Amino acid sequence: MESQEPKALTFDVVGTIIDFETGLLRYLRAACGPAAAALPDGVILDAYRAARGAPDVWRFPDDLERVYHQIAPALGLPDDAAIATGFAQSVKDWPPFPDSVAALERLGRRYHLVAMTNAARWALDLMAARLGNPFHDTVSCDDALCEKPDPHYFAFARGRISRDGITKNQILHVAQSQYHDIGVAKALGYTVCWVERRKGMAGSGGTITAAQPTVPHYHVATLSELADIAESGGLLMRA
Repeated sequence: MESQEPKALTFDVVGTIIDFETGLLRYLRAACGPAAAALPDGVILDAYRAARGAPDVWRFPDDLERVYHQIAPALGLPDDAAIATGFAQSVKDWPPFPDSVAALERLGRRYHLVAMTNAARWALDLMAARLGNPFHDTVSCDDALCEKPDPHYFAFARGRISRDGITKNQILHVAQSQYHDIGVAKALGYTVCWVERRKGMAGSGGTITAAQPTVPHYHVATLSELADIAESGGLLMRA
């Protein structure tokens, strides 16, 4: 089959486009004061990641209320209901990565952009607005009624995208999480781009660790790098 550019780029949002680690750390240090300020980033993120990997998770980011109550005692933070509720609501203040807005604008000139997030619709709409609403379409866990890495999520999104005449072999999936996105998307036959946002940093941060890493078709550290590739010769679909 002759190589061709994708028609659509599908994006994970939290961790790929939105810097949730910086957002949640800022919130906890502002809400909990010295108790959180004294804790290294890695200690907070390790506790967060473990809590998010529990079997009794709720929909994201509402689940952060439960997460806070789980991690607060172990971290020496006040087990306060208002702080827990604010933790979930803090998504409204989570920043985009410095390159996200400009890179999405560049990529949007060439491709159909679709957000595919495990976040609830209310949170996705807030995040999209912070990005300048760059997406042609958006899929939340409320739409798919499941969360990645469930293959049913990808099936729902693929059906939605097909309304625009775009088939699976014309989609490049772009994501930071090996666990939620890269492994399952490649196994399902998608061309994938891993955005390694923690490149050069120790540990897995706030993202659940995959049992084993998947080798992606494209591997970048920022969305700007992906936009550079697109503009220098085009992103080609790879088997």
